Amino acid sequence: MAFRLANRSGRASLISENGLWDIERHGGGAWGSDPMDAIARHEELHALADSLPAEPDETLDEATLDAPIPRPAKIFGIGLNYRKHAEESGMELGDNPPTFAKFRNCLTGPGGDVIIFGPTTDWEAELVVVMGTTARDIPKEDAWKHVAGLTCGQDISERMTQFHAKPPHFDLGKSFDTFGPLGPAVVSLDQFENPDDLAITCDINGDRKQDSRTNDLIFDVPALIEYLSGICTLEPGDLIFTGTPDGVGAALGQFLQPGDVIRTEIEGIGTMTNRCVAREG
Repeated sequence: MAFRLANRSGRASLISENGLWDIERHGGGAWGSDPMDAIARHEELHALADSLPAEPDETLDEATLDAPIPRPAKIFGIGLNYRKHAEESGMELGDNPPTFAKFRNCLTGPGGDVIIFGPTTDWEAELVVVMGTTARDIPKEDAWKHVAGLTCGQDISERMTQFHAKPPHFDLGKSFDTFGPLGPAVVSLDQFENPDDLAITCDINGDRKQDSRTNDLIFDVPALIEYLSGICTLEPGDLIFTGTPDGVGAALGQFLQPGDVIRTEIEGIGTMTNRCVAREG
């Protein structure tokens, strides 16, 4: 059976539209509560999902979920990876994917608040790949075998900070606290007819800003995994934010403000709804 791995108050859980099941409770003593341990054993989650009782432990409230992968060893971000977004950015494409790091302090849940740290805070809806094995030098043709699942992400970016240095460094401008909403769950690949072609949208206050499909990626998921694993060993729980479509605020001359609501949706995965709030102090 396919699985949808979520994080409920720090506890690994399996979810469906019917509710939520705590993994440790239903694991027969063989499972703990840590979502990081669960993702490292993602192949076993299929059998566990098959064994669950019909009645869930509780009804599902996605607003209470935390980031499904709370402590990844590495978070990669990919820039300019949709053709139309590259065009709207006016930046030249290279032969390799532009790559930066996000730090895990940025992660928040699918219903978590996004703190507005500066006047040019921007949205970027993204498909996020969750790695499932320890491996390096992965060829493209084998790449999907090393993926535990897919989830939704927002690569929130403070543009002035992103381009403050010369040459610019993207990592800090994309790593403010709460700048990485993630979720609602890691969805196993057997739930997708074609994981290379998924609809992705982003609405701000109900206004559609981004509307694309992941088949428009310049460097697709297998190409990204081959490239990154040729540089460093990938590990279970490593995250790859695969890039954002056109329609970001910087191109529209519009940025996030306290009170705004970001709604991100990816076909087959689900939705995130994140409210923007002012920085305290």
